[in-house]
Amino acid sequence: MARAPAVMLLLGWLSFAQAPSPRELVRGQPEPERIGALVEAGALPASELDRARAAEADREDEAILRQILYGSLAIEDLTEEQGRQMVAAAQRRLERRRVRLEQAKKLVEEGALPRLALTPLLEELDRARRTLDLAASRARLLNELAEMARAEAAVLAVPAARAETPSLVERFEGETGFHSGLLTLIATAFEMEFKRPLPISANGSTALHRAWGLDHRGRVDVALDPDSPEGKWLRRYLEQLRIPYYAFRAAVRGRSTGPHIHIGPPSEPLRAGGG
Repeated sequence: MARAPAVMLLLGWLSFAQAPSPRELVRGQPEPERIGALVEAGALPASELDRARAAEADREDEAILRQILYGSLAIEDLTEEQGRQMVAAAQRRLERRRVRLEQAKKLVEEGALPRLALTPLLEELDRARRTLDLAASRARLLNELAEMARAEAAVLAVPAARAETPSLVERFEGETGFHSGLLTLIATAFEMEFKRPLPISANGSTALHRAWGLDHRGRVDVALDPDSPEGKWLRRYLEQLRIPYYAFRAAVRGRSTGPHIHIGPPSEPLRAGGG
């Protein structure tokens, strides 16, 4: 008879471990308050209230991941804060699955559950771990883009003679404008030369640039070290076309930043109502 509660507990874990459907995310499950009332009435064990609260928290974290990690938002439309929320949600979901697995292992050791009962919990733990790895990778990219935006903001914040030190940032004035047709030409030439796409990290205005008060419309950031073979080639190509650019290196005014090449005129301070 001791096995029956353990089996019921496992079924509860498995229903918690399954990712909720979109309809469930909208409708939700029975509220912890309702279950709490049943627990107080003696109709349900206290463990059911803990499971309901954990399930509700898990659905909230799943909703965060669906919106930020798996949603339709492009990376340039996300902010660093959203990146932190995404990673935190993935970490919490992973920790819940670790706890459930450890609890199930104890029941297996006591003979209350068969060892095969651990298989779905192990699979769910592995999925949660891979989700966290993906979220962490996306958050790192967001941080790199934010550092690029901060570097550009720092250049605008100080006089040109001090900001544009060759060891930090190099500027080519150029003589022509910059538009999407030229970007297509540049990207095609780069792919023909290096057999890989031009690594564009920001095309036009992004949430990160707007957060730092920069109007980045009509500008493009390319995630290349300006002193790498690819970076040197791109700079020469831009100079041949007389297209203005900034070549950012390791740091600007003490701010660490990923090296990149900003194509187009310098980003201007964002005006009220600007994009």
